[in-house]
Amino acid sequence: YAKRDLGEVLTRAARAFPVVVLTGPRRVGKTTLLRHLLPAADYRLLEDPAVLAAVRTDPAGFLDELTLPS
Repeated sequence: YAKRDLGEVLTRAARAFPVVVLTGPRRVGKTTLLRHLLPAADYRLLEDPAVLAAVRTDPAGFLDELTLPS
């Protein structure tokens, strides 16, 4: 794991908001960063066709199903 400057910002955002979106180019370490900083968080990869279909079909329902640890 390589420490990233974004880590502190992401951790603060996760404490302040019920949902945080992390986007960026493929294969730059987004999932690795999330798993390292927020191991108990519930997250979804939008590369998964079923997840993407759920977002497109019912975005509000999709977000309602997400939960973050308190």
